[in-house]
Amino acid sequence: MVTRLSNYFLRTLREDPADAEVQSHRLLVRAGYIRRQAPGIFAWLPLGLRVKAKIEQIVREEMAAAGAHEVHFPALLPREPYEISGRWEEYGENLFRLKDRKGSDMLLAPTHEEAFTLLVKDLYNSYKDLPLSIYQIQDKYRDEARPRAGLLRGREFTMKDAYSFDHTDAGLDASYQLQRDAYQRIFTRLGLEYVIVKADAGAMGGSRSEEFLHPTVIGEDTFVRSDGGYAANVEAYTTEVPAAIAIEGQPAAEVFDTPESETIEKLVAAANAQHPRADGREWTAADTLKNVVLALTHIDGSRELIVVGLPGNREVDLKRVEVAVAPAEVDAAGEGDFAKNPGLVKGYIGPWSPEGAVLGEESATKIRYFVDPRVVEGSSWITGANVDGKHVFGLVSGRDFSHDGVIECAQVLAGDPAPDGSGPVELARGVEIGHIFQLGRKYADVLGLKVLDENGKLVTVTMGSYGIGITRALALLAEKNSDEKGLSWTPNIAPFDLHVIATGKDAAVFEAAEAAVAGLDAAGFDVLFDDRPKVSPGVKFGDAELIGLPTIVIFGRGVAEGEVELWDRKSGERTPTKIEDLLSVLKAARG
Repeated sequence: MVTRLSNYFLRTLREDPADAEVQSHRLLVRAGYIRRQAPGIFAWLPLGLRVKAKIEQIVREEMAAAGAHEVHFPALLPREPYEISGRWEEYGENLFRLKDRKGSDMLLAPTHEEAFTLLVKDLYNSYKDLPLSIYQIQDKYRDEARPRAGLLRGREFTMKDAYSFDHTDAGLDASYQLQRDAYQRIFTRLGLEYVIVKADAGAMGGSRSEEFLHPTVIGEDTFVRSDGGYAANVEAYTTEVPAAIAIEGQPAAEVFDTPESETIEKLVAAANAQHPRADGREWTAADTLKNVVLALTHIDGSRELIVVGLPGNREVDLKRVEVAVAPAEVDAAGEGDFAKNPGLVKGYIGPWSPEGAVLGEESATKIRYFVDPRVVEGSSWITGANVDGKHVFGLVSGRDFSHDGVIECAQVLAGDPAPDGSGPVELARGVEIGHIFQLGRKYADVLGLKVLDENGKLVTVTMGSYGIGITRALALLAEKNSDEKGLSWTPNIAPFDLHVIATGKDAAVFEAAEAAVAGLDAAGFDVLFDDRPKVSPGVKFGDAELIGLPTIVIFGRGVAEGEVELWDRKSGERTPTKIEDLLSVLKAARG
């Protein structure tokens, strides 16, 4: 059936929404695909639903090809399974919690591992039932602290999540590979460039974890890759640890006055001016040990300060720290934290003090102290003496100070070595569009999902989890397929096949367009017909560019000579075509 703009639920906007930060957000709102309801929450309008359905259909086809079966769970779920798995607390403030009228705790599901696990436990009890892969396409809810960029980081979003169930590790490997292959087919069909990177499993748990990242300058995620094939997000990158250095024979640590040297830059300048190295080399930021105070918020709500020590030529990466201290959340310490801890002398913090912190006991600041992997035994540093205006030179790790643990806390820099030896890495930005995990037996174990194996023995099922952000993929496709005038969809995801425009006031033009549209509809084309009377050609053309169908057919003054114009939205080219040839030309273009 032909869709007519004269009675279609669509209003385009000439101005960008005030809160829009990225191109996809601006254009999807202006072109009438979505409307904002609240921060990070959008209503889907007819055009948006059509594109979303096209993406979902591609996903369904590839899930079926991978042997997965579709189910659908409610978004509203009881607390108990999430409490058993530990995620009721682990998700912290990101979880939408509520009570029903009887006072029972409920939640809006951020993911559905628990529900899938319990469903299979309820229905299956033998290895003969496995392997099994099931999936759903459903809305998820996360109370993002800073929803932004339209559909790219929302509080409600549509996701495809699939789960595999096997009774052996070899079976999990096979199921994981099937899903991995399916993801590559899905993103190729959608036309989304992707990089597969090693990732951290985070609150999902499990062992093997890979992300599919779409490289883009608007991406919030940083990933690294080498020419030799290594790829990982920065949270999963592991530092190449230098060899330990012999402590014996190293000179004793000395404290020097370094007034007004609260920053690394000022400290290096003071060190070179007042205390030059004996070997003639200049001091650099890499010779200094920067000590940064961080605040951990644990899942019980308690707050703890820690200090991390890292080479002064690097900054702390809070995402990498958060992986190391999970499930705690991490922030930089504030002024109030320093006021409550007078032993923290801003600009002069260090793991040692002249008063004599004893090696192996608590740190000089009386706060847990962690170090970057580069702070190896025997390494010598310039660092704070915990006294205003003083630094200690030649402080040796393992001799003059110890620590409470080694954590990946420093930013990764371009040129750092790939941990697999495949060369230096480069940094790039990207958006996560898919994430696959080998969950193993984490959820099956705590929720009691067991089956009888070949020997009649109960074994715990091993699971995989596989997610794709449907609405996020749609936003990225809008980013990619757009220009300054509007959207420009590819044929496989466009909301309609053709946009037919009747222009002017001549009734004969509208009659010719009506006849052609009827023929196109009968031939199987999905047509959006701009039949609006008394709307100027300029407005109709502007709407067509904004809506972004790949092929536009213009019925105008050329109808008198039996011609229309075929307008290619992406290239902008307009080609005169005989009306009698229109159907055959469009069929040939469709293939």
